[in-house]
Amino acid sequence: MMSPLSYIRSTQVWNSIFRHGIPRDRRTRVMAVMSNVFLHLHPVAVRKSGIRLSFTWCMGGLTFFLFLAETISGVLLMFYYRPVPEYAYSDIQALRAHVTLGVLREIHRWGAHAMIIAIWLHMMRVFLTGSYKPPREFNWGVGVILLVLTMLLSFTGYLLPWDQLAIWAITVGSNMGKATPFLGMSGPFSDVLMMPGGVPFVTTRSDAAYLLLAGTSVGENALMRFYVLHCIALPLATAVLIAVHFWRIRKDGGISGPM
Repeated sequence: MMSPLSYIRSTQVWNSIFRHGIPRDRRTRVMAVMSNVFLHLHPVAVRKSGIRLSFTWCMGGLTFFLFLAETISGVLLMFYYRPVPEYAYSDIQALRAHVTLGVLREIHRWGAHAMIIAIWLHMMRVFLTGSYKPPREFNWGVGVILLVLTMLLSFTGYLLPWDQLAIWAITVGSNMGKATPFLGMSGPFSDVLMMPGGVPFVTTRSDAAYLLLAGTSVGENALMRFYVLHCIALPLATAVLIAVHFWRIRKDGGISGPM
């Protein structure tokens, strides 16, 4: 008589999810890893030194944990926040005073601060241990991009409370965009790029600051643009690069040490 476990493994539902049985040799282990949506992020084989626990501050893992906490708390905050000037400020006040007793918003806020600190400490550890050298130079580049994305997540989230501090802080930040080389109206070499007929390519309505704010000043369009960047575009890009980052760590032999 077939046991319950054997019966379950013989069903069409089980076989449609798990294409391979228990891996018992190198070939079946490779097939099991390559056919799993979660395991295929890891290389098939790693060196023993790559999975050995060592003292590395664990700031990379802590940053990833904070990213997950920010994602979950951010999704919950989206149920209560409306990114329009009429309601944005009052929604934030309600989130601080009434919704979940203000705990949810404070978790998201302080988690963002902690994530900034953790990723800077992680980058400092990686730099001081020389882990940007071959064969990890590609992963160092991915880490630098993740650092920039984390800073942009913080910058775009700063406007969402829609109070005076947020509006003027983003005004100062976007004015810095005007000084971008080639792409900022007030930046160096902004008059180099010309369209046919001698028409300037960079104007007050086509430079980096206008692209960021969707206007010449902080307004309704900027609030919606920052909201979409903060809640969708930047988190998706960060999640993809984190997966690449982790996969490459395993591929390069695990957590790096002094070189």
